[in-house]
Amino acid sequence: MTLAYDGSSIDGSAYTDLIDLAHRTPGWLDTLIAVWSTYGLALFALLMLAGWWRARRAGTPAVVTAVAVPLITVLAFGVDLLLKLAVREDRPCRTLRLPTLEACPAPGDWSFPSNHAALAAAAAVALLFVSRRLGGVALVAAVLMAASRVWVGVHYPHDVLAGFLVGTLVAGAAAWGVQRNEERLADRLKNGPLRPLLAGA
Repeated sequence: MTLAYDGSSIDGSAYTDLIDLAHRTPGWLDTLIAVWSTYGLALFALLMLAGWWRARRAGTPAVVTAVAVPLITVLAFGVDLLLKLAVREDRPCRTLRLPTLEACPAPGDWSFPSNHAALAAAAAVALLFVSRRLGGVALVAAVLMAASRVWVGVHYPHDVLAGFLVGTLVAGAAAWGVQRNEERLADRLKNGPLRPLLAGA
């Protein structure tokens, strides 16, 4: 049996209070939050597509950054996953055994840091390098995504804060690097298999 870290000593009481609050709110609100928690990442994919479409009008260099957003998001997910495997914190719903809105993940599906929070934050920060308006919308959505993961019971607050931080730092550094070198990257990629994606409007 794999030994798991118990994160309840960090903010288990805050988690318990939020779970109790979730059970005292109207059912329609809990349903809305649960649906967002499960399917909300699709919004970030749509925002990435909108960012790419908008960047096409600015020319090939700008499109390079837009095309890099999904790759940067995947990179942040990879870093987050490595941390998750290193820390091996058990889910709060498994440690504290409270009834939650979402079914508790299986043993070995570690809690720290939150993948959803990291993905959402990375997408939002990377999108800020493409469009401040789209990035701003994504940033609000990312905060709501992170909060929803605690609300439905599958993460401690520190899990989502750490995931958000991982996504922000990885995406910020990677997107900054891509944007600084977007003209050079555009020259290298414009005749390759990505050419259809890099073509301007």
